[in-house]
Amino acid sequence: MKYLSLLNRVITDYFTFWIILFSAVAYLYPSHFEDLRNLIVPTLGIIMFGMGASLTTSDFKRVLLRPRDVGVGVVAQYGIMPFLGFALAKIFGLDPILAAGVVLVGSCPGGTSSNVITYLARGDVAFSVTMTSVSTLLSPVMLPLLMYLYAGQWIDIPVLKLFISTVQIILLPVALGLGLRILIKDKIKYMLPVLPSVSSLAIIFIVGVIVAANSQSIARVGLTVAIIAIMHNILGFSIGYWVGRFFGMDTQRARAVSIEIGMQNSGLAVALANTYFGTLAALPGAIFSVWMNISGSALAWWWRRSSNQNNS
Repeated sequence: MKYLSLLNRVITDYFTFWIILFSAVAYLYPSHFEDLRNLIVPTLGIIMFGMGASLTTSDFKRVLLRPRDVGVGVVAQYGIMPFLGFALAKIFGLDPILAAGVVLVGSCPGGTSSNVITYLARGDVAFSVTMTSVSTLLSPVMLPLLMYLYAGQWIDIPVLKLFISTVQIILLPVALGLGLRILIKDKIKYMLPVLPSVSSLAIIFIVGVIVAANSQSIARVGLTVAIIAIMHNILGFSIGYWVGRFFGMDTQRARAVSIEIGMQNSGLAVALANTYFGTLAALPGAIFSVWMNISGSALAWWWRRSSNQNNS
């Protein structure tokens, strides 16, 4: 058990390092990874199953206890990031497929790693988990709608197929995870400690496969997409924080909103893009995933340092 705990810490504490390393290896040796694209969707299902297994009834009760704050967070989630993705794609004059990929990243719900980053940033973790849960449950409706509104001018959007796939990839695994938790009750506690490392490994794998599949495209458009991903993420962090403060949230809750908005479920973006729009459309999601974990870790360090100084 001691060695398992150590392995879990090595994977999760150095998650950013592993995702950069694995992406670099995949870029340099793409032939070893690019044939694994069919595993992206089931791998994402494992992540969402883990999320469902980690949820409790308290996470949903908070919607009733904090309806205004949760509403502000979720509206900001689906209002800010899709529009920013659309605006950045327009400003940079992206190829239609790449533009759709950027909008797709912005249209996804909050990522599960946002909860970990919120914890490290001394934010309101319970509130972050609730926002992630609500935005995830709304994603089958919101994601296809936002893609149709923003990306529909560039390419045809299979709205119904996106809805069905989002239900299959997101809601079904989450429901199965919740069902397992209810079924085995207290025994779930033995499984919970390893879920973060399993999810981390799954994300690392997904990003690596997409980097390998786009190794040639990265050399051509990678810098532009990276600049857009950086701007998209930082603007999401910044606007999200000040939206929270504007609506009277305390610092901890505003930090949770900031991180929730800035860190998307890029694995879902990669899976859907790869399925319906091609591997090139999945490139923004892969690069966004690498960057958001770097910037999220840096932001958490800064806010944690600020909190320590204020308490001293």
